[in-house]
Amino acid sequence: MGYPVDFEKGELNRGNWKRIKACMKKAEAGEPVKVGFLGGSITQGSLSSTPETCYAYLVYKWWKEKFPQAQIEYINAGIGGTTSQFGVSRVEQHLLQKKPDFILIEFAVNDDNNEFFRETYEGLIRKTYGDASAPAVLLMNNVRYDNGISAEDQHAAVARAYQLPMVSMKSTILPPVKSGQIRNREITPDDLHPNDDGHALVAKVITTFLEKVYQDRNTEEADPDFNGKTLPDPITANEYENSVRYKNYNSTPALNGFQKDPHKKKEFLDIFSGGFIASSVGDEISFDIEATGIAIQYRKTIHRPTPVAEVVVDGDESTRTVLDGNFDEDWGDCLFIQTITRHTELKKHHVQIRIIEAHEDDQVPFYLVSVIGSK
Repeated sequence: MGYPVDFEKGELNRGNWKRIKACMKKAEAGEPVKVGFLGGSITQGSLSSTPETCYAYLVYKWWKEKFPQAQIEYINAGIGGTTSQFGVSRVEQHLLQKKPDFILIEFAVNDDNNEFFRETYEGLIRKTYGDASAPAVLLMNNVRYDNGISAEDQHAAVARAYQLPMVSMKSTILPPVKSGQIRNREITPDDLHPNDDGHALVAKVITTFLEKVYQDRNTEEADPDFNGKTLPDPITANEYENSVRYKNYNSTPALNGFQKDPHKKKEFLDIFSGGFIASSVGDEISFDIEATGIAIQYRKTIHRPTPVAEVVVDGDESTRTVLDGNFDEDWGDCLFIQTITRHTELKKHHVQIRIIEAHEDDQVPFYLVSVIGSK
């Protein structure tokens, strides 16, 4: 590629390689291996010219070329504009059910660099690494190329606690961009999403690390020592490990004006499906959910105007929160999550959502994608 990137600096945390080595040996023996990717828009392939020039596909291609004797299956579970808070609630359905052997997780430029996302990220890591299928897990951190912002500090704390390998674009691709050796527009049109060259650089950071593991694959490595347990004790309150999305096919809320969306999901990225819709002031929907934390997932749309709702939990006025379906960006409709309560008593909570504002010229109805209960 000709870019002055020191790919060897990509290893932010070595972690434990036993599972990745086992995965490589499985492929080396000619057994089928599934490689899965969970993340946001960069993982989905945003701004790559084709699905095959996305970093995730290029990493999958490395597996195929390294182990031609094995059948390597590619599972891309990237969804744009989403965080690890959504990731932990969907990883079972979108990835773990398919029993991938190797999983790469990327949320560093969607999560904010704060303790809330340390907790949601830890929940995701516990849910994934602790799965009964025992997948190999590699963590990665993308970065903004204009200001260097990412959630790397928070995510790295989790990686260290769980002895998981982690690679970084902040320590590899960002330095030559900051020094002017690489002009940012050579690799990204918006300082966030890579173009084809940028995706290739990201993939190279990852595959450089995988090559290092491959060269060491025959060196025996013990499981991490977590006092005889698969997982260490949590480093946060760990409210998000067991998160459930309540949608129209797995819940029975009381409907008073809201209706089930009759639209059937056609493909993985058909994200506005399985929810509930409403158009008129006073339309209501209510759930009773056992949880310690409640979040509302709804559509913020560029097709303005659209109705505005509010939510109240357990009739407590301090939880009253406006859910404005009008999106002030122009890149497309957003799958938005609004956290309503955290770290409350574990019991059944009454969640009531009501339309409080509608307009004669509304372009689309209010769309409730799901209510997320965490505990």
